[in-house]
Amino acid sequence: MKNVSRCAVVNPRLALRLLLLAVGLVSISIVQARSGSRSSSHAAADQLAVQVTDDRLTLAVTDVPQVYLYGTIDEDAPQRVGALIRSGKIPSGSDIYLNSSSGSVSAGMALGRLFRTGSMVTHLGKPRRKGESNTAICVGACAYAYFGGLYRWAPTGSDRIGVSAYPATSASTAGSSQSTQPSGDVAGYLKDMGIDPAALAPTPGTASNGTVWLSADQMMASGLANNGRLPLVAKYQTLSTGPYLTLDQVDRHGEHRMTIECKPGRVILTAINKVGNERAKDIVMRGTRSYFELNRQEILTQQSGGAEVASESISMTRTYPPARLQYIIYAPSVGAWVAGRTNAFRNGFTFELEPVRSTLKQYYEACWQAAPWPTTKQNS
Repeated sequence: MKNVSRCAVVNPRLALRLLLLAVGLVSISIVQARSGSRSSSHAAADQLAVQVTDDRLTLAVTDVPQVYLYGTIDEDAPQRVGALIRSGKIPSGSDIYLNSSSGSVSAGMALGRLFRTGSMVTHLGKPRRKGESNTAICVGACAYAYFGGLYRWAPTGSDRIGVSAYPATSASTAGSSQSTQPSGDVAGYLKDMGIDPAALAPTPGTASNGTVWLSADQMMASGLANNGRLPLVAKYQTLSTGPYLTLDQVDRHGEHRMTIECKPGRVILTAINKVGNERAKDIVMRGTRSYFELNRQEILTQQSGGAEVASESISMTRTYPPARLQYIIYAPSVGAWVAGRTNAFRNGFTFELEPVRSTLKQYYEACWQAAPWPTTKQNS
């Protein structure tokens, strides 16, 4: 087990770059197909090239290989990538970096289905080449491949992603003739990937030469990108003991849950961070304090004994004043963490609450009805 702490979400490309700079490895010039460090396919000019980076340094930072796909997405690309997946060279959960401005939309969707089946993580990115721009462009077929990632990182820096306004057929290539609606194959693919076609419609200032360019903010707001997290799910039910709210989120590092239970005179907060039994033991042993977060501010801190290992998870429970429940219900974010004396070591999660705000408000009303507290109820 690695002696490395993690926050809820880490950008593996940024982490790797920083580590490479720290040890002075600015570039790696030796390509070895069998050394376990880097392997590349020798693709023709009109074929998709594949580079798998799985050296010890990469795996120490990201746990999984970094796979670079670049060039034209040709019709046979899914077969070649699929063979690498079946051989184990590209294992489940790998980081896929895409850089392609042309190719077959049907092949792009086939790649996307491979990525989703393998719980891959998609990014924009290109191999480092001395003297070359580091900007990645992902257009048309590449964008549809990107949408196949279970976890999809929004573009950063000067990287750009775009889609042709409406592909005419599943076999069309970027820049070909267009119709007014996505084809049946494309529409079916987007539905299977959980992508709303409306998020790809052009808005003022986003379209250029038949391409709809997508900003990072737009992609995060519409769910086109999720930066390593699946959507937060909020459910509440009324039990005999009182209203009970459950917040659940899965990200590439585990499963996270927070529950809120209303009782007369008190609210009970419980956080459950499923990280595996051995890792949970290590985190609790190394931690010197545990706490909840409200708007990324530490609250309900307990210096020792506040977190325990249960069912492969780190569990922590606190009581909270009912009169202050509104501050959680209307907060931008809540979280729960185990940390050392400083935040150089900490492990936990943060939930962004805006997507589930309506459920939170309904739960607040249910709590008030079941066990009203002696104060003036505030709404916003």
